[in-house]
Amino acid sequence: MKDLKFKARIDDSKKLSARQREEAYLEIVKKSFIGVGIVDEKTIDRINIYQATKRAMRLAISKLEIPPDYVIVDGNMKIATKCPLKCIVGGDSKSLSIAAASIIAKVTRDRIMLELDKVYPQYGFARHKGYGTKLHMEALNNHGPSPIHRLSFNPVKKQKSYI
Repeated sequence: MKDLKFKARIDDSKKLSARQREEAYLEIVKKSFIGVGIVDEKTIDRINIYQATKRAMRLAISKLEIPPDYVIVDGNMKIATKCPLKCIVGGDSKSLSIAAASIIAKVTRDRIMLELDKVYPQYGFARHKGYGTKLHMEALNNHGPSPIHRLSFNPVKKQKSYI
């Protein structure tokens, strides 16, 4: 990070409100070098969520303006890197960099879901952001899966209407 002093609260993204995450996101983007890796639903279905997460991390690293000297990852997920790697369980509460990455990831995902809500308003993506909430399950039951739903998502797998 360019400047480690932040006015916004940088913490585990799950501990922040949507507004706090947005404020932190704007400051992180301004003061940090970031890379974002996005893997689509078809790739997730093809290679599984675990491998897709690893691919997204590698993509994010490859998009950094300056190659890192060291990579830290939240949890125990080891990925292939050209530099040393350290896994930290509960890292988003222990590392400013991991907390910042979790905020960037969550805000990026939320913004994508807001855009997808415009295309598929009947699913309520703006409200549930893709989480398996009651609203999401009701939308799946009422409308069947959308073209952007993962076919490997259990509630979608249970439906026969997409076959």
